[in-house]
Amino acid sequence: MSYPPFELGKSRYDLNTYWGRFTHFMNIIDPRTLFVSDAKLNECRQLLEQFQSKTLPAGVTDKDLWEAQKTVQAIVHPDTGKKIFMPFRMAGYVPFGTPIVVGLLMPNPTLKQIIFWQWLNQSHNAGVNYANRNATQHTPTSKFAIGYLSAVTVSVSIAVGLTMIIRRAKALPPRWKTIVERFVPLPAVACASTCNVLFMRFHELSEGIQVIDEQNKPIGVSQIAAKKALTEMAMTRAFLPVPILSIPPIIMLAFEKNILRRFPRLNIPLNTVACTFSFGLALPMSIALFPQKSKVATSELEKEIQAKTAQPYVYYNKGL
Repeated sequence: MSYPPFELGKSRYDLNTYWGRFTHFMNIIDPRTLFVSDAKLNECRQLLEQFQSKTLPAGVTDKDLWEAQKTVQAIVHPDTGKKIFMPFRMAGYVPFGTPIVVGLLMPNPTLKQIIFWQWLNQSHNAGVNYANRNATQHTPTSKFAIGYLSAVTVSVSIAVGLTMIIRRAKALPPRWKTIVERFVPLPAVACASTCNVLFMRFHELSEGIQVIDEQNKPIGVSQIAAKKALTEMAMTRAFLPVPILSIPPIIMLAFEKNILRRFPRLNIPLNTVACTFSFGLALPMSIALFPQKSKVATSELEKEIQAKTAQPYVYYNKGL
């Protein structure tokens, strides 16, 4: 594999294209980074600092620098500089989220099971949204608590409501009820995941987020940039559950016609494989919809921001 000349803070891939962002995030969510030790992380940080200060030791290659930056980006929050809790990192989203997806898609769930898995899913999503938020502005913990409770309430209400409507629908034959129930988690999770990120980060609309120039120097705080960031995040979260929760039921329905009739014990293993595949593909597909470091025309922002810079574009961390 060839590596281009290293550029600090840049990507090996063209982030102006969807395919470039997809490949970039496939690299960033590499689950192997979950097992990087603190000592190794410090080595990677030191290597990047040495590059910046032009004090690199002899023998360090572009590959070493790109891998060091990948490790730091996968583990450390770009705004706070602190390690992200492992289950809430993007690299940990699939390994820690797949068991939850399997639970959401279990056939013939009871209402208690529906409530539990929806609660667990939105709790995990809330943690991911909080850990990967734009953290340039301080926000009281109480606002995140309100957002979390709102997201859980919405997800459970939608899931339970849809399930009860379907089960009471007399016009649907039993076979069709079973099939339709398999897809109930999709609208419930799609709506709730969108609400989750909006509730968890709603304060940004009033407080604004920091915008920076091409040299990563802060310019000011913009509410308009915050609105753009939340809109992009909402679209990302609305799309994420579509392949995760629609592909496995289709695969399992196909297996039920032959393999699972003969080997019913394979239900959970096959469901797990289908969910892992779908989740692993859906995550980079969704977060690649928009760049993490998004660009906005200065002319579209507040006059206070326009007065502080002559650059035609400024940037902000959308979050993941």
